[in-house]
Amino acid sequence: MNRIRGVLEKGLRATVEPIVSWLTNRRVHPNILSTAGFLITCSSGFFFHQHHVRTAGFLILLGGVFDIFDGTVARRTGLASPFGAFYDSTLDRLSEIIVYLGLLSLYNDYRLELGDVGMIYWVMLAMAGSLMISYTRARAEGLGVRCDVGIMQRAERVILIGFAALIFGEATLMGVQGLALRIVIIGLAILTNITVLQRIIWVYQHSRPHGRPEPDAAVRPPADESHFAGPPDA
Repeated sequence: MNRIRGVLEKGLRATVEPIVSWLTNRRVHPNILSTAGFLITCSSGFFFHQHHVRTAGFLILLGGVFDIFDGTVARRTGLASPFGAFYDSTLDRLSEIIVYLGLLSLYNDYRLELGDVGMIYWVMLAMAGSLMISYTRARAEGLGVRCDVGIMQRAERVILIGFAALIFGEATLMGVQGLALRIVIIGLAILTNITVLQRIIWVYQHSRPHGRPEPDAAVRPPADESHFAGPPDA
């Protein structure tokens, strides 16, 4: 997974580098970019609610690209700040909630046609796991333990939901409507919570006296773990 993520990050960074350079040269404030990315991602929740699944998928991916813009521009311009990292991470959590609420609305409307209300619970479980991933990292780093391990961080969640919605939408696949997106959501519900378990185990192992990292290795400035192609997401 990390290797695939690395290849995707490298290709995406090369693609958006001209835009990043333009934003850096004009010293666009990273908080403006964070806000723009937040609004774009939130709009995807509205389009899920309206059953425009492909549009929602495109907007999720576009909002993810803004996570490259704000983080990279902040570092290159020297405008990075503790508040900026806090602001960006907070907006990312809020936008993620709105995306899942949009998916809840989508599957609530389709529950009778699908003959299954189970997807509503899978979406809720995926949302809970996603938020707990962020919480476990933030809480661990508050204790002085670096915690960016796990198989389903934000970049992976953005890519999977975005591409599943954009490519397949509501199209019939193997005779089942929206199968790709349903599989992705169920996978996220399982894997996000596995990631939470991984982090609990990691903190347990590294918070004990004999396993605790040196302070310089354990404590670092508050990380914006939400960047799409920046530091690993919570």
